[in-house]
Amino acid sequence: MLPGRGMDEIMSKILPLQDAGPGDNSLTAFDVEKVRADFPILAREVYGKPLVFLDNGASAQKPRAVIDCVREVYESYYANVHRGAHYLSQRSTDAFEEARVTVAKFLNAKTEDEVIFTSNVTEAINLVAATWGRKFLGEGDEVIITEMEHHANIVPWQLLREEKGIVLKIAPIRDNGEFVLEDFKACLNPRTKLVAITECSNVLGSRVPIKEVTRLSHDQGALVLVDGAQGIVHQPVDVQDLDCDFYAFTGHKLYGPSGIGALYGKWDVLNTMPPYQGGGDMIERVTFEKTTFKEPPYRFEAGTPPIVQAIGLGAAVNYVADLGMENISAHEHGILAYANERLKAIEGFKVVGDAPDKAAIISFLVEGLHPFDVATVLDRQGVAVRVGQHCAEPLMDRLGIEGTVRASFGLYNTREDVDALAAAIEKAKELLA
Repeated sequence: MLPGRGMDEIMSKILPLQDAGPGDNSLTAFDVEKVRADFPILAREVYGKPLVFLDNGASAQKPRAVIDCVREVYESYYANVHRGAHYLSQRSTDAFEEARVTVAKFLNAKTEDEVIFTSNVTEAINLVAATWGRKFLGEGDEVIITEMEHHANIVPWQLLREEKGIVLKIAPIRDNGEFVLEDFKACLNPRTKLVAITECSNVLGSRVPIKEVTRLSHDQGALVLVDGAQGIVHQPVDVQDLDCDFYAFTGHKLYGPSGIGALYGKWDVLNTMPPYQGGGDMIERVTFEKTTFKEPPYRFEAGTPPIVQAIGLGAAVNYVADLGMENISAHEHGILAYANERLKAIEGFKVVGDAPDKAAIISFLVEGLHPFDVATVLDRQGVAVRVGQHCAEPLMDRLGIEGTVRASFGLYNTREDVDALAAAIEKAKELLA
């Protein structure tokens, strides 16, 4: 056990939110310096310069609350869940299931039975495609996605198209990256069976009005799956208010461990779906003649689950909930506004995706310079960014570019980080001219 840290203290980090709806918080102000102190990695240097981490859209750093929680599980009570009669197994099972309750409350799901643990958003979307999609979609049925989807919300539907003969329709975006509801509405028709859509573009930061999308889709009898990988980290999420049928997110972008995510599904919908995989712990009874399966969510969690990762996700959810998602959103909005003003003043700087409603993500190009060269210089200045096509190659084709540099801001980023980014871009212009 860690010195000076008891089991009860660690367990308090993964207990479910107590009567806390999405965005409820216990703090009255957002103290970014205090927040930064919670993330040990932010104190380090790279290439002799302070680390400025602006690659949160790919994967965010972890607060000490999550790190300590994961360490404590391994050091004090790790065991397999749902199986053992001994103390460690029972303690692990309790913590694992409490994490499910925590996630359900964070999403404002009706019940924890609507939360399936997956490895990430990619698996969650593939789960829906392989179960609900195979059972309920047939030749000629239409699935709508948008021009700004991540590959994880494109390829599974293409595979299903090859297998089932479904029609994949692409809702357009404007040249500035804006999602326009009327353009989407024009894609809907009685053949639409599913709308699978990002809540927030990982490249452009463009937000989608999910509640309105869901209402229009349901009017046509279609279900809605939301890719919340980027959305959930920037704003409160209330799945009952959105009324979406599925909502998927991933833990490592929400300041939690990698290898863990969650799929929310309305229980009545989940209960119509066959298992995704077969194996231990998802069965009621197995004989050589027939197998019967558990009810959701356990039907979809075959084998030993990501035990420690799920418990760590519970700690991460409690961490951001304690800060308050509204507080986080307001802080990031301020950083985005400052970054837009500061960076657009740089000669030759061009934002890619400038929709009126967007999250704290800026993809950009610098006139006359290759994105990879720019990112390399930024790295040597201690500024970590993403560069390339960002797993959104069709979007790059739509915009007529090969790739971008992307700065994605998180709850611990500051105006000083933006200043460091601006200075590094100026350095790139100087060195690469």
